[in-house]
Amino acid sequence: MKLKRLFLGVLVLVAGLNGLAQNQKDGLTEDQKKMMNAFIDQLMSKMTVEEKLGQMNLLPGTSATTGELKNSPLLTLIEQGKLGTVLNQKGVDGIRQLQDAAKRSRLGIPVLVGMDVIHGYETIFPIPLGMSCSWNLEAIEQAARIAAKEATADGICWTYSPMVDIALDARWGRIAEGNGEDPFLGSRIAEALVRGYQGNYGPENMMACVKHYALYGGAEAGRDYNTVDMSHVRMYNQFFPPYEAAAKAGAGSVMTSFNIVDYIPATANKWLIDDVLRKQWGWNGFVVTDYGSIAEITKHGLGDLQQASVLALKAGTDMDMCAEGFINTLEQSLKEGKVTMAEIDQACRRVLEAKYILGLFEDPYRFLDPKRHETDIYTTEHRQAARQLAAESFVLLKNENSLLPLKKQGKIALIGPMADNRINMAGTWAPTATNERYATLKEAMEKALAGKATLSYAQGCNFTSDSTIQKDGGFYRQTPFKDAELLKREALDIARDADVIVCAMGESAEMSGECSSRATLEMFDTQRELLEALLALGKPLVVLNFAGRPTVLTWENSHVPAILQVWFGGSEAGDAICDVLFGDKVPCGKLTTSMPQATGQEPLYYNYLPTGRPVGEDLSTFSKFGSNYFDVRNDPLFPFGFGLSYTTFEYSDIHFNGRKASVTVTNTGDYDGVEIVQLYIHDVVASITRPVKELKGFKRIHLKKGESKEVTFEIKDDLLKFYNSSLDYVLEPGEFEIMIGPDSSLKHLKKAVMTVN
Repeated sequence: MKLKRLFLGVLVLVAGLNGLAQNQKDGLTEDQKKMMNAFIDQLMSKMTVEEKLGQMNLLPGTSATTGELKNSPLLTLIEQGKLGTVLNQKGVDGIRQLQDAAKRSRLGIPVLVGMDVIHGYETIFPIPLGMSCSWNLEAIEQAARIAAKEATADGICWTYSPMVDIALDARWGRIAEGNGEDPFLGSRIAEALVRGYQGNYGPENMMACVKHYALYGGAEAGRDYNTVDMSHVRMYNQFFPPYEAAAKAGAGSVMTSFNIVDYIPATANKWLIDDVLRKQWGWNGFVVTDYGSIAEITKHGLGDLQQASVLALKAGTDMDMCAEGFINTLEQSLKEGKVTMAEIDQACRRVLEAKYILGLFEDPYRFLDPKRHETDIYTTEHRQAARQLAAESFVLLKNENSLLPLKKQGKIALIGPMADNRINMAGTWAPTATNERYATLKEAMEKALAGKATLSYAQGCNFTSDSTIQKDGGFYRQTPFKDAELLKREALDIARDADVIVCAMGESAEMSGECSSRATLEMFDTQRELLEALLALGKPLVVLNFAGRPTVLTWENSHVPAILQVWFGGSEAGDAICDVLFGDKVPCGKLTTSMPQATGQEPLYYNYLPTGRPVGEDLSTFSKFGSNYFDVRNDPLFPFGFGLSYTTFEYSDIHFNGRKASVTVTNTGDYDGVEIVQLYIHDVVASITRPVKELKGFKRIHLKKGESKEVTFEIKDDLLKFYNSSLDYVLEPGEFEIMIGPDSSLKHLKKAVMTVN
């Protein structure tokens, strides 16, 4: 008997789904909770143990591109009630077959379909680290809203995003997928992304999945999946805030991380999932594992798959991604008394609640309108939003003698492995990208310069000299490995005849991302050698640094006159780079990670704790017995919050009006521009050691040349609170240093002291 027949007596409950979807952002009313609970109670009363475990089972689809499933074993599993969720199945045709199979199952429970929609669907926005450098919460929320609109137009209603892990070590490849090193900014971006994806759970919204809970960015040595070990005080003050912010913003689901927490794998950590996430933060969505992580519990030495599945369920994990531990072992564990029916019921209920909230019980085909693929995906409006956000994500690191913006005149040489490289433009974690539609930088520059300047192009070099890393069509998705000397000669030939040289260099898309850790962060050998040869020509030269992480640009900063950090800007990156390169838009991005002088400084971050033998940021107090290196200064090459503009800004001293701290910012240059004004606070004396400074506010302001604006921050109690050694969230009276400026460097900050009684 199908679902509709089972619940003819409670159809009035389903009729309330539209109201639920519209009010989900603000939480459910008591009446809506009663409706949902009654509906799910009746459904679960009809379910077998196997069907309940089936709802807790997640397996990958057969196609990451639009296509039919045909004779997929997934259809059989769904019909048998053994599979409730599928990931990475793209396109309404294939997903319709999944829902058709669900309709043929005994109870007709619809399938939940998820996808890694990380920074756009087919309209690709900058990688998340790049987006964060815009500090533009409205634009970031819009990017998530557009991604949701496009994904739902293709049948997908659940995204494995946002990733909110604090990342302090640039060697870690997945730093590309997050929002940088700061918990305050990371929390605000997490909230914006959840709002953008979920909205009010209408037909153009999708459920967010916050990841990776927790502490995944703290992996030792920056090596993916590696050990994480830290105090609870550090967890609560530095790493937990973005997860908590996303949970309290109403995220529908959370994904556990691969790492251990307190020597227990996160997927099996009851304190982490049940005590902190659910009880302390009051969150009530469902928890899914990362890919196969229940099986990986066995490799941490906590038992076989059956034991690992028991530990995960009892910890509060609700859905098993791809390990098939729940579906294959938990019924036996129930018979043996190792788990209870109540524990299975609770996990199953949370999954069913998510499907209810998404409106799938009301209409399993809600997200399967074939007309939407043509009208809602990769539209002119969406592409314009992506182009604008990409331009705002770029960070101008150096601009000697105002070389930038370039004039659209004369002879311009475009050189480098990223100059005409279509498949790498979108960046890492873009499985739904349609790369063939995206312009290369060369194509974008040809369009921008048409009839105004002459553009010549040469690849110049391979990404690296290591042909085993650079594989044509392989994991790194690079251009074919070519003869190095021939490439170099071609580049020098066109450079000699040029008025200015633009070098598109750095990483390829997949040199950052999951399992793409790097032991050294300097520019690759072949690219450095080519750059040295080009600089020897004595021509004006600009480096466009493509990267999914902070890289070491110490040599480049000493020798190259202009450096623009462009990350990976997404589907519209080529046009966005031209917008900034030629001055149609003024750069305004600010770093959300510290960029090191040397790899050996990692992990490197601005909000560090003081030591008993401190060393000034400028190394003015260098001592053999100080906390310093003897070969490299402690400070970063480019600090957190740093970013130049084509114009300049001046800050007045801070003045107070009670708890309000204000500065006047003046545009003293020749261009209109956007400045990101940043507030930092330092607790001078406390019961535990406190960071030297912490970001506690920021405002993006637009100033016309010559214009001044007063910027005011209200210093509320919550900005002064922290978790003490007892994990109490406290405000301790005393003196607080208030710092306001363009970045986190002390030499650029205006400072004043405020006393709180």
